[in-house]
Amino acid sequence: MSGHNKWSTIKRKKGALDAKRSKAFSKIIKDITVAVKESGTDPDSNPRLRLAISNAKGVNMPKENIQRAISKASDKDAASFSEVTYEGYANGGVAIFIECLSDNIQRTVSNIRSYFNRYSGNLGTNGSLSFVFDRKGIFIVPQGKLVEDDFVMEIIDAGAEDVVLEEGFYTITTAMEDFGAMMKKLEEMKIEPESAELQRIPKNTISMDKEAGKKVLKLIELFEEDDDVQNVFHNLELTDELMAEM
Repeated sequence: MSGHNKWSTIKRKKGALDAKRSKAFSKIIKDITVAVKESGTDPDSNPRLRLAISNAKGVNMPKENIQRAISKASDKDAASFSEVTYEGYANGGVAIFIECLSDNIQRTVSNIRSYFNRYSGNLGTNGSLSFVFDRKGIFIVPQGKLVEDDFVMEIIDAGAEDVVLEEGFYTITTAMEDFGAMMKKLEEMKIEPESAELQRIPKNTISMDKEAGKKVLKLIELFEEDDDVQNVFHNLELTDELMAEM
C-alpha cells in the first residue's frame, strides 16, 4: 500500500473510533460554524457547508444535530473560530503539522507549545514544513454496489491521481486544485463520500524503533485530544508494530 493510502486508511479507522467518542461530532460542528459565518446557511450556495454536512453524514451525525449546528452558527452571538496552523518537530526529527479552529488563540498556542515541550519536541515557525508535505484531496467512498473497473475508470477520467480499493472502501487521491471538481463529480454520480478533505501527505517518512515511535504517537494523541485541534499530520513511518499501538 502506498504511503498516502496507508495514512488515509488509518485516518478512516481512527475516524470511526473518534465518532464513538463524539470527537468527530465536535470537529464537524466547528466546521459548520465557520462555513455558516463565511457564506450563510444554504448548502447549495455554500460549498464549505455542503462539504461539512457530507462529512457529518459520513460519521453518522444525526440530521437534527446537523440542523441544530447550522441554526446555532447563524446566531449573531455564536462563537467565532479562527483557523490557525502550527508546525514543529517531535523527538527524532518527526515533522508534525497541526490544523486548529480556535476561539482563543492564546490558549491554543500555549497548549500546543506545552505538548511539544512535554515530549522533547519543538514548536517551529509557520512555513518551516512546507517542503515535508504535499496537500492532496482525499475522498473515502464506500464500495457498496459500485462496479470497480467502471468506477475507477470514470474517477480517473475525472482527474483522480490514484484510486485504491481496500476493506470495502475506495480511497481517491486528487491534486489540491482538483478537490472541488472531484467533489462535484461525485455529486453528479449521486455518490456521497464517507469523508472528503484536504490532507497533508508526507513526501518521505522517518523510521523509528517501536519505543521511540510510541513516544511520538503519544505526543500526536495529545494534540488530537485537544478541543481546538481539527487535524494532525506527521511523517512518522507507521510500521505494523506502531499501527498495532494505535
